[in-house]
Amino acid sequence: MAALLCSFATKAQVTKVAIQASGLTCSMCSNAINKSLRSVDFVQNVDANIKTSTFEITFKPGTAVDFDKLKKKVEDAGFFVANFTATVHFDKVQLVNDGLVTIDGTTFHFLNIKNQVLDGDKTIQLIDKGYVTSKAYKANSKYTTMECYKTGVAAACCVKDGLKLGTRVFQATI
Repeated sequence: MAALLCSFATKAQVTKVAIQASGLTCSMCSNAINKSLRSVDFVQNVDANIKTSTFEITFKPGTAVDFDKLKKKVEDAGFFVANFTATVHFDKVQLVNDGLVTIDGTTFHFLNIKNQVLDGDKTIQLIDKGYVTSKAYKANSKYTTMECYKTGVAAACCVKDGLKLGTRVFQATI
């Protein structure tokens, strides 16, 4: 069981993010989110799709990506995140269901997946509270008993696997 909960540091990097916002009613809403996201220091470009209320974001080379900052920018514009996906370039990364992995300095808790090795570009979905609808968040809660699912931070169950207490942990699936 301990092997299932281990946190692994890996070679991988986030190449882009797609955020679907909820509550948009017009192009002015889309413009408000677009402008807010473009103000983030590590964002290189934002492409908005008004029909799907989705914003595809690419990043400046060599910069760390802060998912919470991106989510906050959507909320600062007056909207909510309904779906948040990240395209990550993996280099033979071992994923274990209900296990932790650190990717490019960010710790993820993968749920409802098959144990697998990822290589190349793959899209992951963040399933934290506030990154999906309330209904989806509740539905995903059945896949783990780890406290970090509710809190978003490393608890005692994660600390024994090498994470510092309070480290931000993102819940994800493929």
